[in-house]
Amino acid sequence: MMDNRGLLRWCPVVFLIFSLATVSACVKASTSKSPADTEATQYQNVNLTPILQQRNNAIEGTQHIDAQSYHLVVNGMVQNQLSLSYSDLQSLPQVSKLATLNCVEGWNFTAKWTGPSLKSIFDMAGVLPGASVVIFHTADDPDGFTSLDYSYIIDNDIIIAMKLNDVTMPADRGFPFQVVAEGKYGYKWAKWVTGIELSDNTNFRGYWENAGYNNDATVGGPAYESP
Repeated sequence: MMDNRGLLRWCPVVFLIFSLATVSACVKASTSKSPADTEATQYQNVNLTPILQQRNNAIEGTQHIDAQSYHLVVNGMVQNQLSLSYSDLQSLPQVSKLATLNCVEGWNFTAKWTGPSLKSIFDMAGVLPGASVVIFHTADDPDGFTSLDYSYIIDNDIIIAMKLNDVTMPADRGFPFQVVAEGKYGYKWAKWVTGIELSDNTNFRGYWENAGYNNDATVGGPAYESP
């Protein structure tokens, strides 16, 4: 029997129509947050979209990751393979950014995102020359949910957000963190990340990209790859 990834390769147009009608990109609001956190309503004099009003998506439903047993594996083209616990990530310098997540369907929301930079993690791993692609493996897509260019991540100081509007990242939003892929459509903002792979595979395509979405994903650019 053909698996989902095989079906996407053979029938991208059918899947796109189906996904936009059913699973697609961004169809429901977030439903949970930690009761111990106080949610920020403003940052840098900008009103933030409340978490409960932020739309969200998932290809396999909410993934529930245990903070005590979690480890982020960083491997591929690195000098030192890493296995970072949730506490390890918390101990890294935390950066806050005001950023807007733009859905490919045309809506967006603005939030305060806080967490360590990917560069701080890459510096620990020691990225080898030739690594040009960063692949994000997730709990709902261990083969690789999406990827971003290494140069884009470094040039834009991309962070992984462990907090959203000062609230510990809710489970349905991607706990332990969500990739804050500024300037990219929402399907690049990977959630429930379990592994980060440094690669030179410029032909890699993730879940939505295999369905026909543009691999560059720059906001304002084309949503889909040319036939």
